[in-house]
Amino acid sequence: MTRLLSATGLGLVGSGGPKLTDPARRDPARRDPAELRALAERAGRELEGAPALEIARWAADTFGDRFCVTSSMADAVLAHLVSRVAPGVDVVFLDTGLHFPETLRVRDEVARRLPVNVRSIRPRQTVGQQDGEYGPRLFNRSPDDCCQLRKVEPLERALSGYDAWAAGLRRDESPTRANTPVVTFDPRRGKVKVNPIAAWSQADVDSYISRYDIPVNELLGRGYGSIGCWPCTRRTKAGEDPRSGRWAMFEKTECGLHL
Repeated sequence: MTRLLSATGLGLVGSGGPKLTDPARRDPARRDPAELRALAERAGRELEGAPALEIARWAADTFGDRFCVTSSMADAVLAHLVSRVAPGVDVVFLDTGLHFPETLRVRDEVARRLPVNVRSIRPRQTVGQQDGEYGPRLFNRSPDDCCQLRKVEPLERALSGYDAWAAGLRRDESPTRANTPVVTFDPRRGKVKVNPIAAWSQADVDSYISRYDIPVNELLGRGYGSIGCWPCTRRTKAGEDPRSGRWAMFEKTECGLHL
């Protein structure tokens, strides 16, 4: 309670304020990056250790319609969590053209079942067009370039109308994510990044899924610890961290979305 009162006093946490859908909260003008940086640094300190729902509520109240959720559709935990405090929130899905069919089924189920607005963002080129310009199977030869074309650039376009977005990063997923803050500023994009479930364990995720009957990618039950594009994703082995099955043949641990 002390943390919530402190954050409210700083103007970081709403206390019965306008909902996301309230037109009064809509501000088409982008905030100054310096203001966003200061806001993120302050919130990161104040909301560390706060419940995930409180962190999501702060983001929805603070940014209104200029806040969205990004989802890989491994599950709909984050989309569901945010929709509880921001019904109708935009959920951005990067449709790379190389997803497993199971992933696309989760996306469609989320759009059908949850009170959210799913936005499927595609790369500028189809896979065939990319093959024609860069050669076939770029993901095998230069996965960084493939990720740039099919994930990073589309995300830049998708986020252009927002000041902040939520991602489902968790500290227990891999060593590279062990220090993930709950709120941070992304200097490359000039936006606030919110990680409401950063402190959650896999047990927390499983409990939430069970409690709310959350859509889940069935590949997670077939030995995949983390799910991306099919050419660069394999099943994980016993004892490996959940993301070890991504780009397993390369010295690569992230696609570039979260650097």
